[in-house]
Amino acid sequence: EKDKEKRYQSAGEVRSELERIEKGIPTTEKLVPKRKPITSKEITIKFGLKKLLIPSLAVVALAILVVIIWQVIPRKEAVSLEPGKSSIAVLPFADLSPQKDQEYFCDGMAEALLNALTNIKDLHVAARTSAFSFKDKEQDVREIGEKLNVQTVLEGSVRKAGEQLRISVQLINIADGFQLWSKQYDRKIDDVFAIQDEIAQNIVQALRIELSEEEKQMLEKSGTKDVQAYDFYIRGREYFQQYHCRSFKYAIEMFSQAIKKDPEYALAYAGLADTYAQYYMYCDRNKENLDQALLASKKALDLDPELAEAHVSRGLTISQNLEYEEAEKEFETAIRLNPKLFDAYYFYGRTLRVQGKHKQAALVFEQASQVRPEDFQAPTFLVSAYADLGLEKEASEANARAVEVFKKHLELNPDDSRALVLGSFALLKSDDEGTAVEWMERAVALDPEEISILYNAACLYSLMGRVEEALDYFEKAIDSGYSSKEWIENDSDLDGIRNHPRFKEIMKKL
Repeated sequence: EKDKEKRYQSAGEVRSELERIEKGIPTTEKLVPKRKPITSKEITIKFGLKKLLIPSLAVVALAILVVIIWQVIPRKEAVSLEPGKSSIAVLPFADLSPQKDQEYFCDGMAEALLNALTNIKDLHVAARTSAFSFKDKEQDVREIGEKLNVQTVLEGSVRKAGEQLRISVQLINIADGFQLWSKQYDRKIDDVFAIQDEIAQNIVQALRIELSEEEKQMLEKSGTKDVQAYDFYIRGREYFQQYHCRSFKYAIEMFSQAIKKDPEYALAYAGLADTYAQYYMYCDRNKENLDQALLASKKALDLDPELAEAHVSRGLTISQNLEYEEAEKEFETAIRLNPKLFDAYYFYGRTLRVQGKHKQAALVFEQASQVRPEDFQAPTFLVSAYADLGLEKEASEANARAVEVFKKHLELNPDDSRALVLGSFALLKSDDEGTAVEWMERAVALDPEEISILYNAACLYSLMGRVEEALDYFEKAIDSGYSSKEWIENDSDLDGIRNHPRFKEIMKKL
């Protein structure tokens, strides 16, 4: 807890504390008292309220041997949680439909439950990227729970035939493998929202969690009552999560269809705004894309001013319109409405960093990492924030932590090209050029036409001084449609090739 509190100090305070240690000045930390050594005269063993004195030296020797063995033999790491908190992983539901064509619906059901449970303060929920990495894998649920470091796992299945819906769910206790709760629902498709709400409520009861009034309201909030609109929305979310230019286009179409079915669907407008904003940022700097993002985010807020996701979307879009002060207010409102919403912290941190507010950005990225420890994006930007502050030691330590997060994520998601790309830069900072190149080439092999990957490959090779390879990837990125001339001109990663005649020729294509 002391270490956690110290991470929230400003960069200047951290530096001051380090200087005090270097100069030998006593710090604010309390010294841990040394334990009194155990003697052979007496060993006190507690049994409830009694104390038993064992004078036998033979027994003493045996006890010491047991202690040594206990220290040496490796043991499984216990689930680490904040006091009083339960934890859960929601696995993707299995598709038992006759045509096996409802995978997106099954994933959407699981993700909707996961998102609803995330709003509960006293419940730690494993991130989607971690829980969904076990999709279609034959593995014991207890092993999955141990890998995800949770106490309980929710698994289920969906059978959808016409208007009929059968949903089976069970909540498993990882400690003993027993069911804490299970149920089967045979309903009409129109009842899907009521089923989701009932499942969430039963999980809360099974885990004996006390809900506040705000948490009860958030748990019951479905966003729409139109099943088809919801169907399109979860398809849009599925495409958006892939984080590629082509999938953004599909996501835009899905969110647009959801809005056609339910013009009052605030979450769908927020999803549309997020997608247009990311498409504008990474794929096409056409002002029309930004305008669409601005319109959709405003509509989401008009429809539901208390929706945290709507405030995040608004903050994201207006920050790209350079309205930084107003964007910060939107992110702060989102955090107030939902303190466990990762995107609020993540995009807030990015907005602070682009303004040069590196100290505040570092603190916000630290908070983002606490909200979602499995995430690899926030640690990456935290390294940059420390580096921008001139805190080389802190940046190096943060980068080492980031590398571990990347490795753990890629163990579960080996084909995540975005993680491979960002992780390659973290490895380069750790002087592991060989693995950095390997990860980047894996990302290119997975998505050989993805513009953002080609551009980042050019940046990586530029930083490494491999000029010809950097220029090859840079030209491929431009030929594939990368068009942000302003970003290229201000990207220091390309400084290694900027003065090359071929670079200047490629730039003429813009």
